[in-house]
Amino acid sequence: MDFLSKELEQLKIDSLYRSPQILESKQGTSAIINRRKYILLCSNDYLGLSNHPKLIEASLAAAQEYGTGSGASRLICGSLKIHAQLEQGVAIFKQTEDAIIFSSGYMANLGVISSLMNKGDLIIMDRLNHASLIDGARLSGAHLRVYPHQNMAILQKILSSSSIYRRRMIIAEGIFSMDGDIALLPEIVSLAKHYQAMVMVDDAHATGVLGKNGQGSAEYFGLKGRIDIQMGTFSKAIGGFGGFVAGKKVLIDYLKNTARSFIYSTSLPPSDAAVSLKGLEVIQTEAKWREMLWANADYLRQQIQKTGINTLNSTTQIIPVLTGSNENTLQMADYLYNHRIFAKGIRPPSVPKGKGRIRLSVMAAHTREELDYVASILADGSKNTTV
Repeated sequence: MDFLSKELEQLKIDSLYRSPQILESKQGTSAIINRRKYILLCSNDYLGLSNHPKLIEASLAAAQEYGTGSGASRLICGSLKIHAQLEQGVAIFKQTEDAIIFSSGYMANLGVISSLMNKGDLIIMDRLNHASLIDGARLSGAHLRVYPHQNMAILQKILSSSSIYRRRMIIAEGIFSMDGDIALLPEIVSLAKHYQAMVMVDDAHATGVLGKNGQGSAEYFGLKGRIDIQMGTFSKAIGGFGGFVAGKKVLIDYLKNTARSFIYSTSLPPSDAAVSLKGLEVIQTEAKWREMLWANADYLRQQIQKTGINTLNSTTQIIPVLTGSNENTLQMADYLYNHRIFAKGIRPPSVPKGKGRIRLSVMAAHTREELDYVASILADGSKNTTV
């Protein structure tokens, strides 16, 4: 096993070594690390619902009623009433015929892509798609083509020469998780219709955030019924844990019978299912959290941009601060940490080489004082580091 030590050492040399930071408190707009309070700007709990009293109450009630675990996979004996209720809730929320829940968003992407696509098929995806989408495509055995980020001309060029394939699927993220921009879904859907391709949208970071009612990308663009596969997670704006796929009933029935990550995984603990079901309810009845999130995101982005710092093309709650090299990225992350701001440096393979960044994730409950402080420290950091 000596080779492992050598490879780990090389990661350290390349400034790519990672280790988790232990938080000693719940996640809010701040957290306790090493007995000190830090402003937290790297959590995906965008609406702060993981601390919402209604979700906590739902978790406790479900544990009392069903116990702590589900006991088995869904197709054995692990399919509880609360799971069916959550799937129905997702379908209603996403305005689709049906839905299926998975143990995580990663498992959902692996399951749906590897079930629907095979050798002889073509998957076309944006270069900045999440690793789980790439892994799902590789697992499927289908031919994979990647187009430059948001480049519809290249997407059309690929589609125009795709008639030799049995099936074609275009995959994009609703909100891109590292750049914070929104997919050009109207153009993608139009091209897909013309070339008879399926469209899959990973709405992990858009669910609960985009659209008048927080329903995600389809609602935001007015594309109800025109996106074949809507994937999402409960672990971000919804405040829970797990993943889902929403679409036509025939799609969901097919996945329940063929998606290996569904068939061979123990189902979600009942308390997690109850939390997500309640989270969906809160998103639809308490719009103030989404309104506060957008106000905070727009405010922080404007304050950062005033300093001349590059935030790429972000228009959402995810605000990248471009730092470049691995060394520069770690230097800026350390500068922030030394000033009581916890925001992780993102390096390859999560982002392209030379595109390292601090990924700021704004939350609904951040105060203007906190956001002003973050913007000022970022400005100081850009002057006092090599960024």
